[in-house]
Amino acid sequence: MTECRESTLSLFQGIDYETLCCQAHPDFSPIGWHLGHIAYTESLWLLERSAGYPPQFPEYHRLFAADVLPKVDRVKLPPLEEIEAYLSNIRERVFDYLAIAPIEQQERLWRWLLQHESQHCETIAIVLAIKARQQAHTAYSAPRTPHSALHSPMIQILAGAFEMGNEAIAALDNERPIHRVDLETFWIDPYPVTCEQYHLFMQADGYQTAAYWSVKGWQWLQQHPVTQPFYWSDDAACDQHPVCGVSWFEAEAYANFVGKRLPTEAEWEKAAGWKSAAQLPLIFPWGNEAPSPLLCNHGHSIGQTTPVDAYPQGVSPFGCHDMIGNVWEWTRSWFNGYPDFASYPYRGYSQTYFDNQHQVLRGGSWATRSWALRNTFRNWYHPHVREIFAGFRCAQDPHQKLETIVQLHEAARESHSIA
Repeated sequence: MTECRESTLSLFQGIDYETLCCQAHPDFSPIGWHLGHIAYTESLWLLERSAGYPPQFPEYHRLFAADVLPKVDRVKLPPLEEIEAYLSNIRERVFDYLAIAPIEQQERLWRWLLQHESQHCETIAIVLAIKARQQAHTAYSAPRTPHSALHSPMIQILAGAFEMGNEAIAALDNERPIHRVDLETFWIDPYPVTCEQYHLFMQADGYQTAAYWSVKGWQWLQQHPVTQPFYWSDDAACDQHPVCGVSWFEAEAYANFVGKRLPTEAEWEKAAGWKSAAQLPLIFPWGNEAPSPLLCNHGHSIGQTTPVDAYPQGVSPFGCHDMIGNVWEWTRSWFNGYPDFASYPYRGYSQTYFDNQHQVLRGGSWATRSWALRNTFRNWYHPHVREIFAGFRCAQDPHQKLETIVQLHEAARESHSIA
């Protein structure tokens, strides 16, 4: 908890009051509000509801509770020094309570709070990135030189059942319970889609061609006429980085453009960590060893995306790279509860979002902390959101794969005859 808090406070070094209170986007609260909310939530669950203490610093309750003020009204904040003092006072009382707390009964709650703080800190990083991006618009450039990753063959994952989900003490309610899922044979890309690959979609007028988009996706695009990902870089040095800052609609359109589709979250999870020979799941693609800078890009260790093939030691049993960290990956699955789902620690944490309006993302990003990284961790957002650190990889059904091979052969024959 101390390590997590030090990382949290480091995000606010050099932050001025205007940045602290700025609502950079209507969907996100100011970063100062997130900082105060971290203290409020820790106090609510550990000091009030667990220890039975009276409300701590009640003057902050209305401001920092999640269900009182709308985001637009969260901009009138105390100075940073005052919010940090609030965090410090709550944390001192929390650690005093920890000395006598029945931790064996409460461990799940303490680990949930650690992840809660980590998740809000990624949102803080997103808000800071939005603010920075508003001052740095770029247009895409001329064609790039193809890279070998463009031609990496898809990975076939044969039909069969696997165990999906997680019941470890740190697992969130939406990851539970473990259940067996039968999947048909599918193919999946070994890497997330790169900027270079996505650039081909942009060059081919992908944003202007309705045929690549779903009806809802095209409607969204007409209402929000964008022509490139939110975090697009014109720097060719980023060509082999994963595309970052795309909505689910954009990811779906690209998949249609290349004759593929997005994977389901079950397919993604199986590809990320199922050991078929042993019939056992792994916590991470590389095994059960905790994330480190040698295995994946996470926790601000780099501070931005990295090439999709930069972490060969982090490859999954099936040969998929970069499934943990770097960018979140959109899936085609709606966010819903697993069979026999049970809310924890309150209904609104996950269950409120089982509304068939939020798509699941997997894998974490370069800003995700280790406590919120694992193969089973589920993130969720509306399909129009593109400000998060999200990319994607593609999948195919066997019949789609066959059709693509035939098309490639036909294109090769046509090219040969012309030559």
